[in-house]
Amino acid sequence: MKKIRTNKIAVFLPVVMLLMLTGLMCAAQKSIRDESMVNQQERMVFKQWDRSKFTPTSGWLGINPYYWLTWGLHPNYPKTDLRPLAGAGPQFQRLSLAGLQKDADHSYEIHSDSLANVAKEEILGHSGLLSAADPLWLLYYSHELKPVTDFDPLLALKGLSAGIKAKLISEGSYEWYNGEMKMLAERLDMTRKSNQDRGARILSYHGMLMDYRKLMGIWSTRVSTAGRFISQGLLQKKLKARETLIERWTENSDVEIAKEVLRRRKY
Repeated sequence: MKKIRTNKIAVFLPVVMLLMLTGLMCAAQKSIRDESMVNQQERMVFKQWDRSKFTPTSGWLGINPYYWLTWGLHPNYPKTDLRPLAGAGPQFQRLSLAGLQKDADHSYEIHSDSLANVAKEEILGHSGLLSAADPLWLLYYSHELKPVTDFDPLLALKGLSAGIKAKLISEGSYEWYNGEMKMLAERLDMTRKSNQDRGARILSYHGMLMDYRKLMGIWSTRVSTAGRFISQGLLQKKLKARETLIERWTENSDVEIAKEVLRRRKY
């Protein structure tokens, strides 16, 4: 029994000694603060590049050997600002370039939006699908060209006498008028449905309005001519009838008329 206890103590004794040694080593540690490293870390990150904080210093009359051992091979290092966020530092240049690129992207975005708006306006102005919504068409040309868009062949003869209608139909004026109006209506329909510049479309409207007014003037002239022709025909018939009566007149007819008048007075 004694032997077993001795063996256990012999096993646990090195472990206890190792733990005690580790605790003593931990207690003996001391934080090391190197001012040179701290200064270097601070000036590289957020502080100014202060030459007075470069250690070791040259000392009295520049005879400090540690200074020459440290900075003798790098004399320009304390003079050169190597901070990333310095005025000429890489990080500052990267941030400046990123800001410039952001401004350029914003400018490009505004330019592309402007181009998109211009393209939309041009599409709206060129598209034939939206020609019916054009303000000038709604306010003026739709009313002036309504007889063309709503053309009815029967309206051309409305209010005319039977003789004038027959004359216009027989001489072909009515057929010619219908053909011209149909062609004008087809031209107007193509202009409204085709994709073209708004200014060109308005000029087409104006040109067709002039053609329509000219056509109506010709039609009115032909209607008036047909009316005068019929009036002249009736007048000629009256004149011929009168001439016939004059040709039939004789002295015997006057005597017969007088006898007829006397006979009626007797009764």
